[in-house]
Amino acid sequence: MTSKNADIEHWDVENQEFWEREGKRVANRNLWISIPSLLMGFAVWMMWGMITTQMQNLGFPFTTDQLFTLTATAGLAGATLRIPASFMIRIAGGRNTIFLTTALLMIPALGTGIALMNPETPFWIFQAMALLSGIGGGNFACSMSNISSFYPKSQQGYALGMNAGLGNFGVTTMQILVPLVMTVGLFGAIAGAPLALESSSGTLIGRIEAGTDTWIQNAGFVWLLFLIPLAFAGWFGMNNLRPITPNPGTPLQAFGKILGLYSVGILATVLGLMALEWLNMWLALPLTVVLTLVMLRLLPGEDIKPNIQKQFAIFRDKHTWSMTLLYILTFGSFIGFSAALPLSITIIFGSMVEVAADGSVTRVANPDAPSALTWSWIGPFIGALVRPIGGWVSDKLGGSFVTQVITIVMVVAAIAAGYVMMLAYNAADPNPYFWIFMLLFIVLFTASGIGNGSTFRSIGFIFDAQKKGPVLGWTAAVAGYGSFIAPVMIGNQIRAGSPEVAMYGFAAFYAICLVINWWFYLRKNAYVKNP
Repeated sequence: MTSKNADIEHWDVENQEFWEREGKRVANRNLWISIPSLLMGFAVWMMWGMITTQMQNLGFPFTTDQLFTLTATAGLAGATLRIPASFMIRIAGGRNTIFLTTALLMIPALGTGIALMNPETPFWIFQAMALLSGIGGGNFACSMSNISSFYPKSQQGYALGMNAGLGNFGVTTMQILVPLVMTVGLFGAIAGAPLALESSSGTLIGRIEAGTDTWIQNAGFVWLLFLIPLAFAGWFGMNNLRPITPNPGTPLQAFGKILGLYSVGILATVLGLMALEWLNMWLALPLTVVLTLVMLRLLPGEDIKPNIQKQFAIFRDKHTWSMTLLYILTFGSFIGFSAALPLSITIIFGSMVEVAADGSVTRVANPDAPSALTWSWIGPFIGALVRPIGGWVSDKLGGSFVTQVITIVMVVAAIAAGYVMMLAYNAADPNPYFWIFMLLFIVLFTASGIGNGSTFRSIGFIFDAQKKGPVLGWTAAVAGYGSFIAPVMIGNQIRAGSPEVAMYGFAAFYAICLVINWWFYLRKNAYVKNP
């Protein structure tokens, strides 16, 4: 293996002797820098669910719909940016890409902290920061594409499961850390004065009463403590694989390509948000995807244009589409429920039914309601924790077999969760239903986490070295829209008084995926048998 700076010229991990002698050491070093970088990406991307909850408690002058718009903006941006990010490794190189995309997260982290220092900050600035936070969601696609190239087919489940599973701890890390750092003046006078809570809220360590000093700006600033050293680690510790990226160019040229690709995603996100004002969600989201792909095809440049056109070949492969649906089943559910669970807890258990003497029914506040800030981290934590296990088991038993088992579990759990949500929402005392509600969502998170590992294994097995990276990025992009769709669907149905309808709809989709997985990969004459 010869190296020019951080560029590796020869890479043959399917050769066992090469793997044991040199490949494993290099691959593991890149993996263990990639994991915390991806974790930070998830944390910055998903932080708006927690931030907006506390903005409401602190009396920021925005409506509930405006606050939900911030969460939706970050979700839509993170999913859309995954589309161009899926092409970055082949064009700009792994080291160049992971360094720059990690460093870019400092912009929304710092900008959000500064904006939160003043409740009078204009809403459009928060929108811009939520949009840029989507870079963290986009980073998943390039991170997975990069790591898949470092490992042999026999270890795809392990490598991708570890990268994604531990990286997904960013959701849990954010849900635990953000409420805690808001309670202390972590950065002293540099971060400005605290604000006083107008209504009580919960954290992992207990309930915080109204009037308490709160440093909400720390929710942005805290990530700089991790992002700065991680950017250095990526630059000095990671590698570009020349067999995968023959011509990344100089680092500055590579950075230009990455920024150009992300600029396409940001423009498409803005157009998608505008389309949502006029179109149904099910029309606006596909339109956003199509606009992104069209603009990518139109990008100029001797390196970018032919590389993107070459990678568009994945769309002619039927397995790209089958695995896209299966990845929506797994990761789409994980990230969607991560975004929707705080909202579900707050609305379903935050109020209860009261029947007056004349028989009229009204909804009143539940004085003993569980706090979303206290409980919503548990499901994503378990889902991320079991993801590497799903990859490891799939390396032993086959990815599609494991996917089939967890899909059956998800069909049953989604139906049961919908039924319990209906009972709780229409109850005079919803609190007795909370524990079974949480248990069912933990089952859904666990199954989707294991399924993430199994689908990674299948993608790494089905596609060759040139295709598997772009396919991982593409499937992750489409599934990322779950962070937008699930909260909207569940929220709309809760407001309509029928929360069970959303969950029954998810169950029907899971049943369709069960049939697709069996037809493509498990039946007697399957296209690829149990990959």
